Amino acid sequence: MKATVKWTDGRQFVAESGSGHSVVIDGPPDHGGRNTGPRPMELLLMGMGGCTSFDILNILEKARAEVSDCVASIEAERADATPSVFTRIHVHFTVTGKGLKEKQVARAVELSAEKYCSASIMLVKGGVEVTHSYTIVEA
Repeated sequence: MKATVKWTDGRQFVAESGSGHSVVIDGPPDHGGRNTGPRPMELLLMGMGGCTSFDILNILEKARAEVSDCVASIEAERADATPSVFTRIHVHFTVTGKGLKEKQVARAVELSAEKYCSASIMLVKGGVEVTHSYTIVEA
């Protein structure tokens, strides 16, 4: 896997993934940015949310669950000192579908957290406390 990050101006960068997709990264004006894109640490959270959501949808699809929506809401706390690393991350999934079984959703969340989501497992191994919860909504 590869990526490039090119500085464009101020504190703005354009990151390009090895698969050819680009995203603008920027900082706030008080740090020399123009607020034209997410901050690097926000991207890390978004990546983790995408990783675990991807897993959950795959697992539920294999279980033939009828999922119509899945939203991961993520809240994180960071250390007060430099480096301001993540200390805690909580991911709450709102999974919507027809006749979803609580046992299936709980198992999907558990499997993602403990076995499949490389991003969250990497953060846990780095000392971040990562927790998960979910709500099931009938479609």
